[in-house]
Amino acid sequence: MKTNYIKYVLVLSLVILFSCETDEGQTVATLNTLVMAEEFNVDGAPNSELWNFDMGNSINGWGNNELQYYTDRPENVVVENGVLIITAQQESFDNFQFTSARINTRDKFEFQFGRVEARIQLPVGVGMWPAFWMLGANWEPLEGDDDPTTVAWPAPGEIDIMEYRGFEPTIVHGSMHAPGFSGANALTKTFRIPNDRLDSGFHIYGIEWSPDAVNFYIDDVLYNQITRAQAEEIEGANWVFDDEDQEFFILLNLAVGGDFVQNPSSADIINSGALPQRMLVDYIRVYQ
Repeated sequence: MKTNYIKYVLVLSLVILFSCETDEGQTVATLNTLVMAEEFNVDGAPNSELWNFDMGNSINGWGNNELQYYTDRPENVVVENGVLIITAQQESFDNFQFTSARINTRDKFEFQFGRVEARIQLPVGVGMWPAFWMLGANWEPLEGDDDPTTVAWPAPGEIDIMEYRGFEPTIVHGSMHAPGFSGANALTKTFRIPNDRLDSGFHIYGIEWSPDAVNFYIDDVLYNQITRAQAEEIEGANWVFDDEDQEFFILLNLAVGGDFVQNPSSADIINSGALPQRMLVDYIRVYQ
């Protein structure tokens, strides 16, 4: 889907946070034209007109040494009672010990600039790595791909609207990856939610993305802003988030293990009853 950046109303906002510093000069984009709403109101498999399935374990565990095998089975991904349910399980499947699911909107819904938000309840436990994120549509999914229209990560750009480690049930991460700042050197910030846990109920995770900045939110709290100016201070950086005709697509997944989180051991699973665990998504909405 081709959409246009319509208008940003910029206001100065001082936001008092509990676990990270903010800048009084942060800008907040006010966007209220709804251009996509996925309400998950039809039971069964995710809507095939909007969602694709990523299958298997890909190269090197999707590049992160993840342990799960992604499937399209209802045991791992299904819509029930108005909620998308992604379930990570411990089971023997195609020579892997864990299964889960990862879905994306590539070639079905892609956009540039706007507010993106989802209402999600997260899982808990060692090895749980849920994410709500975006990739540039020219992403090259396989090494050695000779398609001239695609480029290898991190050149397309990545925006991690929400990442979370199941052994830290009060902390959310918001990050951006591009040439010059990716992987362990991503531009990122965390937020510790006060007097609550992210696995105990639903919270709204979102960004507002303009040509020169991306603001990160949880519920009504603006906890991170990453700007073009900030990125351009990094040697070799390329702010790819305003490239003409470069749209992004949405992904949802629940990984098990990997470089960002601790891998679950047998003791973790037996002693804590960590699996199965579920990521519940009430809705996803995009505004411009």
